[in-house]
Amino acid sequence: MGQPVWSLVNTLSEKDGAIRVGVLTETGVFAIPALADYSEVDEVLRDWASVAPVLENWTPAGAEPLGEVRLLAPVRSPRKLLCAGANYVGHAKEMGITELPSGLEPFFFMLPPTSLAGPGEPIVIPGDTAARVDWEAELAVVIGSAGRDIDVADALSHVAGYTILNDISARGLHARPAPLAPPFVYDWLASKGRDSFSPAGPGITPAWLVPDPQELPVRLWRNGKIEQDGNTADMIFTVAELIAAASALMTLEPGDVIATGTPAGVGVAQGKSLADGDVVRVEIGPLGALENPVHAAATIPLATGS
Repeated sequence: MGQPVWSLVNTLSEKDGAIRVGVLTETGVFAIPALADYSEVDEVLRDWASVAPVLENWTPAGAEPLGEVRLLAPVRSPRKLLCAGANYVGHAKEMGITELPSGLEPFFFMLPPTSLAGPGEPIVIPGDTAARVDWEAELAVVIGSAGRDIDVADALSHVAGYTILNDISARGLHARPAPLAPPFVYDWLASKGRDSFSPAGPGITPAWLVPDPQELPVRLWRNGKIEQDGNTADMIFTVAELIAAASALMTLEPGDVIATGTPAGVGVAQGKSLADGDVVRVEIGPLGALENPVHAAATIPLATGS
């Protein structure tokens, strides 16, 4: 049998309201004595170089349950939340891109950490259906060691682990109706950066428990119906290539999160969008499942350009 798969989680105690670091397994959430002095996973990641060797020798067998807890976002305050756009061949095709241009390079955009939400937390969408809110199941990389201008061959050694992220997108808010000039037509922040639009979790599965990030099934269900059924093997740029490309632009730091793009099956390609009362579930390989309900807020008027 292989090594048991587990993930680091931020937990909120239902008893005393304290946030503690825990370990999520198939059978529950447990304490890990080696991390007792850390108040949240973000702190663990800052010490990843010294913590990782200890965790590699740890096993869930005999661990003490944490009791009644709620899971929070696995990284609560990353300095950077980077997203790679259009990074799957299948997704590019469903968006009308039949041939990839030569010389293509990774495309990134940044989102605020306040867009993060944890497992079970509601995705709060505008009440106006014209916002056309969409789903995007994504493998997310969590950086464990800092680096700049990282070589592709060395990139995966900078990874602490992997988690699931659902890149929620309000398609109707993406294009401004009255831009100042053509370069300002697309508003990535208005479309994707709203509070709760980046649900993530359930935890961070250490990199040594994910031997090949390019062989992971990526699936998303809406209300029990499967909408996305892809695999990270369909990525245009591999996880290692994305890390290297991002580090050529900026220093990557422990706790930074890089979402790596989504496979085919997004709503906009099918004329579908999220609605109040929906439930979205994402599963990626051994990383567990991320499930979130959808709540519609009071109507938020769309820009009219007037």
